[in-house]
Amino acid sequence: MTALSKAKVEVAVQIAQRWVLARLRNQRFLSLAELNAAIRLLSPNSTPARCVASAPAALFAEIDRPKLGELPNQPYLFARWKRCRVAPDYHVEVDGHWYSTPYRLIRELVDVRIADNTVEVFHKGQRIASHARAPNRRGHTTVADHMPSAHRRYGKWTPGGLIAAGEKIGPSTAAFFQAVIADRPHPEQGFRTCLGILALSKSYGNARVDAACQRGILIKARSVASIRSILKNGLDRAFLDEAPDHQPLRHGNIRGQGYFH
Repeated sequence: MTALSKAKVEVAVQIAQRWVLARLRNQRFLSLAELNAAIRLLSPNSTPARCVASAPAALFAEIDRPKLGELPNQPYLFARWKRCRVAPDYHVEVDGHWYSTPYRLIRELVDVRIADNTVEVFHKGQRIASHARAPNRRGHTTVADHMPSAHRRYGKWTPGGLIAAGEKIGPSTAAFFQAVIADRPHPEQGFRTCLGILALSKSYGNARVDAACQRGILIKARSVASIRSILKNGLDRAFLDEAPDHQPLRHGNIRGQGYFH
């Protein structure tokens, strides 16, 4: 008990002493139910007020009760609200997870209603998005209709599918695709780059594209234009034609490693 709550507790004890103990001190009760029934009759709501002839309970039954509506079928669901601005990738952040909104609302202020199982997004009082609340952090929940048409064209692809397609070109291409997708706030934003790299393999071949991706990883290049420039200028060939640091010596007195086997 704190100092602030002590006075309230003492008032409650005083009420119990005056209205219950004092008035029932001469009666004997044989059960708790019998005691509670007697206390209920002592309730101030059952006692007529000084300025009104009727007791509060009687007035409630006569005036208020007929006007009461039915309780809702569903229990009240607590929710909290958050105001935020839609990110350039048309998503809003809630507890570390990102939820999509219609892309036309990029950089607009929206209100987010966060319940136990749902996340709803409102713009100027109108609900424009509703998602099941995700249990995980550091992820994205995206509705296809929220995406611009340029992103929707890649709907048949998944990050795993693109990386697998990169593996068919070479390990460096797959690693490049992983880096591109990981660098984007939303995976679909990296699909266009990955598909552009796949298209380059038709013109330059798998070996050169994989070598160009290897160079792109080293210099942290993450665009189709960068990989195309590497291929166009032949910078990928340094990885295809890597020569040893020095040429082996040719001399009659040098036996070579095969001599010892």
